[in-house]
Amino acid sequence: MISSSTFRFLKDVKENNNREWFQANKQEYENARTDVLNFTAGIIKELAKADITIPADLDPKSCVMRIYRDIRFSKNKTPFKTNFGIAISSNGKNFKGPGYYIHLEPGKSFIAGGTWFPESDELKSIRQEIDYNSSDWHEIVDEKAFRDEFGELDTEGKLKTVPKGYSSDHPDIEYLKLKSFTAGRQLSDKELLKADSEVFVSEKLKKLNPLMVFLRNAIS
Repeated sequence: MISSSTFRFLKDVKENNNREWFQANKQEYENARTDVLNFTAGIIKELAKADITIPADLDPKSCVMRIYRDIRFSKNKTPFKTNFGIAISSNGKNFKGPGYYIHLEPGKSFIAGGTWFPESDELKSIRQEIDYNSSDWHEIVDEKAFRDEFGELDTEGKLKTVPKGYSSDHPDIEYLKLKSFTAGRQLSDKELLKADSEVFVSEKLKKLNPLMVFLRNAIS
């Protein structure tokens, strides 16, 4: 489970986003980070049971993202993130291709999975796989349990025109216009604060596995 003190720390960071406050409250940060690492370890243990690409002994430290923001090229100069990000793949957060993501932020938490803005060669392969194996694709994205849990795929960055090599009357043209292939759902604070939240979140992530397998097969 996520401790209420971790969410309280994140709220405090949002209200006091400066290095002086953070240094004075460094122990609260360390406590919150330890809490998130323990939560991540529980997720990995459960997720590895369903996804053979996730090592059961994957180090949670390789999955939890830094709280320090890269402000070099940003107009927003606040030094700290107001969330904890967790990215899980066979290589932790440093992965290319499909992966799982957990965003922990009071009132704004969510999970997601898939591949986010893949490189052009991978994007071409995914589109080709959808074109060639439409029935397999629809078996995943049209499945009732998947839609009940995640709804439609994310349409961020979707093309307004038809991708090269496909016609506008292609039955799956709306999917072929996508530039990312991810699905997700919101998580309430209550869901994350309950005692068995690692199992609860893992069960939600496992429902993304068929999408992950399809995408991995497409780019392998």
